[in-house]
Amino acid sequence: MEAPTSRPGHTRLVAWTVFVGLIAALNYYGRFSQGSKRGSSHLGLYSYSTFVGGTIVYLIWFGIVALIALNRFDLFALRPPARWGRAVALAATVIVAIFLVEDAVSKIRLPQSPGGEQGITNVHWEPQHAGAFAANFVLLAVIAPFVEEMTFRGVGQSLLRFLGSAPSILIVGVAFGLAHGLLEALLVLVPLGIGLAWLRDQTESVIPGMVVHALFNGAALVAIVALHSTN
Repeated sequence: MEAPTSRPGHTRLVAWTVFVGLIAALNYYGRFSQGSKRGSSHLGLYSYSTFVGGTIVYLIWFGIVALIALNRFDLFALRPPARWGRAVALAATVIVAIFLVEDAVSKIRLPQSPGGEQGITNVHWEPQHAGAFAANFVLLAVIAPFVEEMTFRGVGQSLLRFLGSAPSILIVGVAFGLAHGLLEALLVLVPLGIGLAWLRDQTESVIPGMVVHALFNGAALVAIVALHSTN
């Protein structure tokens, strides 16, 4: 477990907070401006333009985070865990916990399901667009987890460590959930963010959480397409 450290530079912490707040504000604006239309967008999974646009956004996003961490590469916590066996066991614990949370949330009557709110319902398999789907799979299951983990469990959690493990884990988890600009999905995203932050705290590395995040996103995409393709 990472011990609290001295308070980081005020400028870095303020910059990170403002940046994450801006991401959340923009996503919530998009959420409420689109309203119910969001649930039928399919996230453009069969469009190359989604991949290109999303990749550009994440490149700019990561560039800003890199500027915040300028000359402090250690803030990313991009190092292998000291004990891989323990890291794998802890990662498995987080995966099981998240699936239990998802199962519990699925039993709650909500105005809109977390998946529907993100626009990933009724996505049937379209083999003629397999290339575009593969590109967007890379976007959502590789690029997005990498950038988001470096942002939240990397730089963010490093900058907040002076508060102690529990407060930094909770703050990063909530910030991660809010940054997606969703409502119902917060019931899954906040526990996921907390679980990934706990994993980072226990292993002192963002790598295990990055893998779990990628598996979570990838499995969700495959499951949604498989489920609706068999109906």
